[in-house]
Amino acid sequence: MKYDALIFDCDGTLADTMPAHYTTWKEVLSRHGIPFSLERFYSLGGVPAKEVVDIVAGEAGVRVDVTALAEEKDRAFMDCLDTVQPVESAAAVAREFRGRIPMAVATGSHRELAEKTLELIGMAGWFNTIVCAEDVVNPKPSPEIFLEAARRLGIKPDRCCVYEDADLGILGARKAGMDVVDVRGMGSGE
Repeated sequence: MKYDALIFDCDGTLADTMPAHYTTWKEVLSRHGIPFSLERFYSLGGVPAKEVVDIVAGEAGVRVDVTALAEEKDRAFMDCLDTVQPVESAAAVAREFRGRIPMAVATGSHRELAEKTLELIGMAGWFNTIVCAEDVVNPKPSPEIFLEAARRLGIKPDRCCVYEDADLGILGARKAGMDVVDVRGMGSGE
């Protein structure tokens, strides 16, 4: 292992939550007259819920309570979390290095969702720290969340490797000076 620490995104990287996220986003946004294509959903991977609402409501010209709509989406998502499974390719890496080197989760999700997701896929307690949307000012593609994870782990950014599934997260990790593994190219093994 040429790295001193590993940092993992959660949704789409450790946990196959993307279908559940898309379903709940589409249902909640459609109730408010906001279209949301699958392509647009994936283009916003890693962006916190409030920012997604703000962006897509603005694009649709619809005025909404951004906080309330983001919370509505998060509640709907929590109701379907029992269908979530691990992404085996990334889970295998975390399993292999668990307890051997420091590991963190850096996710655009809120802490409650991230912790519940990790619990449901059997990875609660595997990580030295979890950095969530509420822990940073600037979301991915800003490098802030990755730099905060490295800081909490006590590891220099250039000694960290990030596992990500979203273009914005990959860009943020690279801006942080970290190597990145795009899990979309790892093969699922599921």
